[in-house]
Amino acid sequence: MSPKPTKTDGGRSDSSKLRKQFGRTKIREMREFRGEHTVVVKLDALEEVLAYCRDALAYDFLLDVSSVDNMGDDPRFEIVYELATTDDHKHLRVKSPVGEGEEVPTSVHLWKTANWHEREVYDMMGLQFKGHPNMKRILMWEGYPYYPLRKEFPLAGKPSEMPDVAFSGVAPLEGGPFVTSPGADRVRGEPRAKGES
Repeated sequence: MSPKPTKTDGGRSDSSKLRKQFGRTKIREMREFRGEHTVVVKLDALEEVLAYCRDALAYDFLLDVSSVDNMGDDPRFEIVYELATTDDHKHLRVKSPVGEGEEVPTSVHLWKTANWHEREVYDMMGLQFKGHPNMKRILMWEGYPYYPLRKEFPLAGKPSEMPDVAFSGVAPLEGGPFVTSPGADRVRGEPRAKGES
């Protein structure tokens, strides 16, 4: 009886299986860093590769969908999928470069949890997901004109008109376990636990 593969073995083996199945034209790069395996996929092959990961390689758990803003590069963005098995024996990261204005194929039909993750990426970074069943903002209000995780967005935020439904009164946690420092510096004014500097 052979021992169970470690997460490292599973990721390495699955990266190789993906390269063999899809070739170098679709699987552009395979990386390993500190035992974590990443495959970089062409955007037009992303949906096909993700479906293969779920169906043939048994990645039945989508941990996260996130994005990276590589401002100044072309293509500017990367979409990142963190895949795992529910028994936690395998983990694989799938990345794809996304240009400004390009749409990413939705993966909601593969993993239902992608619904929330893709909406968050849209809301914070502005990436659109083709075929998503409910592409609405999830954290910011509809009509908010900016994407707060893009590199050009200032740390202090931007002034904007808030709709009538937005809350602008005294924070309900006043007097609670968190404190803020008054003043114009928004970084030092961020809430933190009492006693922490």
